[in-house]
Amino acid sequence: MNYSISEFLKETTRRNEENNFFELESPQTLEINLDGSVWTKLGSMIAYDGSIRFTRQGFREQGLKMMFKKMVSGEGFTLMKSEGKGRLYLADNGKKVQILRLENETIFVNGNDVLAIENSLQYDIKMMKSVAGVMGGGLFNVKISGRGMVALTTHGTPLTFMVTPEQPLFTDANATVAWDGNLQPVIKTDLSLKNLIGRGSGEGIQLAFSGQGWVVLQPFEEKYMAQKGQGQ
Repeated sequence: MNYSISEFLKETTRRNEENNFFELESPQTLEINLDGSVWTKLGSMIAYDGSIRFTRQGFREQGLKMMFKKMVSGEGFTLMKSEGKGRLYLADNGKKVQILRLENETIFVNGNDVLAIENSLQYDIKMMKSVAGVMGGGLFNVKISGRGMVALTTHGTPLTFMVTPEQPLFTDANATVAWDGNLQPVIKTDLSLKNLIGRGSGEGIQLAFSGQGWVVLQPFEEKYMAQKGQGQ
């Protein structure tokens, strides 16, 4: 194996060609070829060239209704407007980046897993319904719809499950990343004594999917989701 500096630079130097609006510079790094503006996750910028300005999402962009939802939910979904012309690079704690192109479609995403949203898309914070008697509340997620590109992040390689009327799906809420807009999951909680011991476990808080669509999971449990659910 060659350990020279020249070989290291050859392997790690960014590519100079510009392609689509969203591109994978590496499995963990998103490149945005920006000429205008885009919504990006607050704190995700690692580098840029050209002339780009960054503005935290404010009242004018999100409105009173969205601000209220964030206050009530404790949702960590905070965006930054990136404006200008140049190449922008985003990353989030070494998580893998997944790029989706929506064609007048709707998806739901765990807010912590949203990395970037094209301006042409609409988004809103939604709360999942809970099964009767389940701690009187629900978990929150982001509804994204329209025509444009969105970048998500996952811990490790994601796994997608198909849901049909004949084959519903139950998932660990902490490992669930995104799902088809045709699905409306409900929170299902096992309050047996076994699950009350150490309630941070995802087995205690599950999402029940039924209907027709897909669900994306990651091989990792983001514990903050369980904590929010328990606090309801």
